[in-house]
Amino acid sequence: MNSSSSLCFDSLMRKHGVARYAIVPTGPVEPSAIASFDRWIQEGQHGSMAYMERYGDVRANPALLLEGASSMICCAIPYPSPLHLPPRKASIAAYALGSDYHEVVREKLTAVAKEIEKTMGGKTRVCVDTAPLRERYWAQRSGLGFTGLNSHLIIPGMGSFFFLGEILTTALLPPTPAAPERDCGRCGRCVKACPTGAIGPDGTFDARRCLSYLTIEHRGEFEPGTSLHGRLYGCDICGAVCPHNAGAGRQEILPELQPRPALLSLTVDEAASMTQERFSALFTHSAIKRTKLAGLRRNAAAIMK
Repeated sequence: MNSSSSLCFDSLMRKHGVARYAIVPTGPVEPSAIASFDRWIQEGQHGSMAYMERYGDVRANPALLLEGASSMICCAIPYPSPLHLPPRKASIAAYALGSDYHEVVREKLTAVAKEIEKTMGGKTRVCVDTAPLRERYWAQRSGLGFTGLNSHLIIPGMGSFFFLGEILTTALLPPTPAAPERDCGRCGRCVKACPTGAIGPDGTFDARRCLSYLTIEHRGEFEPGTSLHGRLYGCDICGAVCPHNAGAGRQEILPELQPRPALLSLTVDEAASMTQERFSALFTHSAIKRTKLAGLRRNAAAIMK
């Protein structure tokens, strides 16, 4: 892309809610990163998320997701920061207060991908969270940001409250300039603030202890003595204490990702006694559907003990 086409590309991204993006050539994941992930799986720190054990070949080489893929565009779409939200009656992670990000981000990036096909030719594939693609690895490799102790991707000046999505394309795009290597500063605030000790001081992460995992991915009853520390769905603690978020400017948020008033006013008592009919109506096109009614009521009951 020359400077004029790059400017059009920037405008296209902004039009569809992408606050930052970076381009990287597709290729194999570095062996050290593969070994680290495999070790995490072997140690069982992924808990019951068995889907992470599958498609190892694709995780190791995203080019397998699209034949002939030569470039990957790593995109960041912000959601409302919990630091700027009003108090909630039930603790729901900020990212889940709007419409389901899988649907919103996919729709926006699909529009971008179609424009790329139209103007540059080739094929594209949009990936949003559910594909076996190492999102944070590629975002860091592209120069979009760097990984913090809490495993969040941090974008300088923007923080970590955003969704990641990728566009694979067979069009040959010049990579964005490499960003200088950075780390989160290792202040350790996220390690100290995590009430369950899910984050190690060396940046290791045990999903089995994580409140987001427990309230969303865990199925069945909790182990005796489990405390959700008031969290009904997801958790923002490690991100909220991060100085990179405290110092980040406010971002322009897509209307679809703005908090729904009904979710801001939801109480734990209401969740504990919710009917399937009410659950389906309240959480239509919402990420909270993932926990299902049984999971939401279980979480509420655990909080009320």
